[in-house]
Order: sequence, then C-alpha cells, then structure tokens
Amino acid sequence: METHTTKFKVRLGMFIAGGLIIFVAAVFIIGRQKNLFVPVYKLTTTFHNVSGLEVGNNIRFSGINVGTVDNIKIINDSTVQVDMLIQKNVQKFIKDDCEAAIGSAGLIGDRILIITQGSYDAVEAKNGQRITSKEPVESDAIMASLLVTTNNAAIISIQLADIMTE
Repeated sequence: METHTTKFKVRLGMFIAGGLIIFVAAVFIIGRQKNLFVPVYKLTTTFHNVSGLEVGNNIRFSGINVGTVDNIKIINDSTVQVDMLIQKNVQKFIKDDCEAAIGSAGLIGDRILIITQGSYDAVEAKNGQRITSKEPVESDAIMASLLVTTNNAAIISIQLADIMTE
C-alpha cells in the first residue's frame, strides 16, 4: 500500500514540475515578443491615418525587428499618436531625423511600423522624443488609380482597333 502512495506522490511531483516548466517557458516566450525582459525606451510619432496598425505590431529598423507598438490614441479629429517601445541597444542608430512609416510584413501581411535611417551626423533620438512620420499609401487609392489606368488603356485599345480597321 505504501509503494502505491509513493508512486502516486512521485507522479504528482513530476506532473507539477512539468507544468511549472511549461509555464515559465511560456512567460519567457511571450515576454520576449513583447519586450518585457529587454531594456527599452519610448518614441512617439503622429499620423493622420494609422491604416490598420495595432498595438503590439512590430517596429522595424533596417529590416530588423527592434520594438513594438505600445499605444495608439486619437489626439484630435485628424491626428493619431503612436507610442513605440524600442530596444535600448539600437538607440544609438535611431537619429532624431528618422521617419516612421507604416508598411506591411508581406503582400497581405500584418501592418508594421518602419523607421527609416537618419543622417550619419544627426543627434540620436532621446527617450520620449517625437519623430516625424510619412503617411501610408492606402490600398484603396492604389486600386482607384489602377482603375483609371485600366480605363485609359481600354480607350487607347479601342482607338488603335479603329485605326487598324481603316
């Protein structure tokens, strides 16, 4: 009877230890993605339209993920403020003349914030500083201009067909 109880206690202990290991691993994986265990500093920028950008989206500098979007709030009827958390180890590369732009992670991927490189001799951006932004190009605007181009091509092909028949 005692060996049965001992086996049960060993199994219970192994189950609890395994659960704790999985929990700790999950906390570190999630924390690493959200910059919880990395020293960060804060930058802000403003846009007229954030074009689907969400809190938690990645921030890229020179093609490398360097932070996450921390907060998005509406300032007034035409301005939206985006707060960014940037890893402290890249602070020396982000200058005060850098620009923030909204892009996508792929052809139809998630929205990301892209920070362009500044000039070599510019001062590095400080904690809490506002950097300039470049408004995103909306896919609706691209489709509208493509429609105009398609209509023009149709007119030209009709005119060419008329010329060829004469």
